[in-house]
Amino acid sequence: MEEYVLTIDCGTQSVRAIIFDIEGNLCDIEKIPFDPYFSIKPGFAEQYVGVFWENTCKACKALKERQRNKWDKIIGMSVTTQRDTVINIDKKGNILRPAIIWCDQRMAKCREPLPIGARLVLAASGMTESMDEVRKKSKANWIIENEEEIWEKTHKYLLLSGYFTYKLTGNLCDSKASQIGHIPFHYKKRDWANKNNILRWNLFGVDRERLPNLIEPGEILGTVTRKAAEDTGIREGLPVVASGSDKGCETLGNGCLDLNSVSISFGTSATVQTTSKRYFEPIRFMPAYPAVMPGRFNPEIGVFRGYWMISWFKKEFCTDEVFRAIEKNMSTEEFLNYQLLKIPPGSNGLILQPYWGAGLRIPEAKGSVIGFGDVHTKYHLYRSIVEGINFALYEGIEKIEKRSKNKVKNVIASGGGAQSDVICQIASDMFNLPVNTVQTYETSGLGAAISTFVGLGVYSDYESAVKNMVKYNRSFNPNTANAQIYKELYNKVYKKMYNSLRDIYKDLKKIVDMEV
Repeated sequence: MEEYVLTIDCGTQSVRAIIFDIEGNLCDIEKIPFDPYFSIKPGFAEQYVGVFWENTCKACKALKERQRNKWDKIIGMSVTTQRDTVINIDKKGNILRPAIIWCDQRMAKCREPLPIGARLVLAASGMTESMDEVRKKSKANWIIENEEEIWEKTHKYLLLSGYFTYKLTGNLCDSKASQIGHIPFHYKKRDWANKNNILRWNLFGVDRERLPNLIEPGEILGTVTRKAAEDTGIREGLPVVASGSDKGCETLGNGCLDLNSVSISFGTSATVQTTSKRYFEPIRFMPAYPAVMPGRFNPEIGVFRGYWMISWFKKEFCTDEVFRAIEKNMSTEEFLNYQLLKIPPGSNGLILQPYWGAGLRIPEAKGSVIGFGDVHTKYHLYRSIVEGINFALYEGIEKIEKRSKNKVKNVIASGGGAQSDVICQIASDMFNLPVNTVQTYETSGLGAAISTFVGLGVYSDYESAVKNMVKYNRSFNPNTANAQIYKELYNKVYKKMYNSLRDIYKDLKKIVDMEV
């Protein structure tokens, strides 16, 4: 008998409803794009919650209409979403305000000092300044300070994944593997922090009563309610299986099950992530996230707004390229990636460091580009963006290798950038490692499908599911000469940029107020 699962993948710029079969084949997909956010003030990034749910309903109904035969054979479903996007609901489930999404840059004031015990812990570890930054970035802290009435009415403070679970099943619960954000989650224990952990609870400002119950990935979150069935066209009573965040599902969908491989996401937020049985922090106080595989962890290094830079570049510099691409019957990205071939490795000395957001250990960091000369064109800048993101990702690989005491042997790439052979080859040269891709670009959806089939008992474990559902279809090997150029640029230039510019960043911050 044919069996299928439905996955919902709600990202920053679109929602996808996808049908997968037992062998990991993508049978059909309905994608509905939307504007990523709106801003009522500079630095704010919010989204009407209805945009997520209503477009999901439209996507599911369109898919059902097109695939009625397969739709009736769907045995379960799962949802994977963007991370650190929060929603406030009252006791009746009403939405109290627009969602604040992950790239929002507002800062709480946090004038009330942390308890003395928490301050002593931070002082002893040298993390006072960095944790002060984390505390100010907590969306709950900002709402408490600026929208007190909203917070008083807030019955549950949910991540987007938890909101989807509520809309589908009526249950106020969420997957443990989706708990990634400015919340009091204990990553090593894979659960909410103990009530005696004063640092975590005071750092993020949320009390336990406002948070959902947590379920292990692979377990059943609930079943589709009659109301949700009417809204979406999904069969009432269909099991909803816990999976994980979009990046965690992506890593699973890439078949990255151990420390020998890393999953690279060339997405809006570029990341390098691996899977480990042991908890370790790739950067001290930067947690390893809960993996979709129960009991496993996903140590990760991220590049804030990574491949978003490509969208920025297109918007600001590529009006002409948009029209030229149309004339050639190709996408703007394809046209630009063809131009990459005309620029040598290292972009004729134009080096970009993509520190668009302050890091945990580098709170004053800013983005920078050095080496400009009269030989450089906008295509040099484009290649330097791609190379700069890859330099930052390679920096992440080095940190993961150092902390895990294990050498990475293989890279699996996904996300929009991974659709380009040119970008995958540049990555292979820069990492000096083989780069592979799997059979579908919808790797987050594939990871959620894997978790669904395991949760429903079709596969006995995640390893056997991955073996049967993940297939590698493209492979890129490093060019030795290019790899040597990148090695020298990385060690002699890129790695020295931050320390050389650090004091300048501090002065810049003092002179020009760059905080929201």
